[in-house]
Amino acid sequence: MHLHLTGQHVAVIGSSNGIGRAIAEGFLAEGCHVRGFDRALPGTAVAFETTLGDVTSFEELKAFAATFPAISHVVFTVGVGSGKFGFPFWNLAPSDWARVLDINLIGAVNVAHAFAPGLIARGAGSYLVLTSVAGQMGSQTDPPYSAAKAGLINFMQCAAKDFAPHNIRVNALAPGLILGTSFHTTHTTAESVRATVAGIPLGRGGSAADVARAAVFLAGEFDGFITGATLDINGGVYGS
Repeated sequence: MHLHLTGQHVAVIGSSNGIGRAIAEGFLAEGCHVRGFDRALPGTAVAFETTLGDVTSFEELKAFAATFPAISHVVFTVGVGSGKFGFPFWNLAPSDWARVLDINLIGAVNVAHAFAPGLIARGAGSYLVLTSVAGQMGSQTDPPYSAAKAGLINFMQCAAKDFAPHNIRVNALAPGLILGTSFHTTHTTAESVRATVAGIPLGRGGSAADVARAAVFLAGEFDGFITGATLDINGGVYGS
């Protein structure tokens, strides 16, 4: 399937490793001009330029957005947890929440504000955010992360309505267990991974490539009537 993305400009926020890097490389394979934004440079060589910055800095994001001559698509892939096991939630302190919300939710809001003028001026394009199955089912493993990702789904729905008159589509991807990502390795053990995989109808964990293919599809012309939607990439895991 040809998605007709050749020559379009794509910004991937959180592009240096894991899912973000896979998404950036997926757009490159479609012939797009890709620029990355991350707080660290990629660990190994990549075929796209990366700007160092922090999603909690609106000024840094505005400066980054200003470098695009004709932005077509923006993808927010950033996600951090509290670094603590939050079951029950009172194992955490209220002070453990602020950074997680600031990066996962307000970071995405900052990105939307920074790129809105360019997307609106072009009169076409898309904004895609990565949320999580945790944001849909109240994961007790890390309540701040779960709540931030739930908030991101709601913000995506609001942004989709605001951008719609300008022919800009806004959607979300909600991955389940994605093996090999930093969040997965921080919050799971080999035993818990085996237990989780056992409950996945497709019988395996996901990969960054699984998420990247969906991200590229949602930017293509075949996604022309999809906005305000959350696409689940979880191998068939549903329920509370």
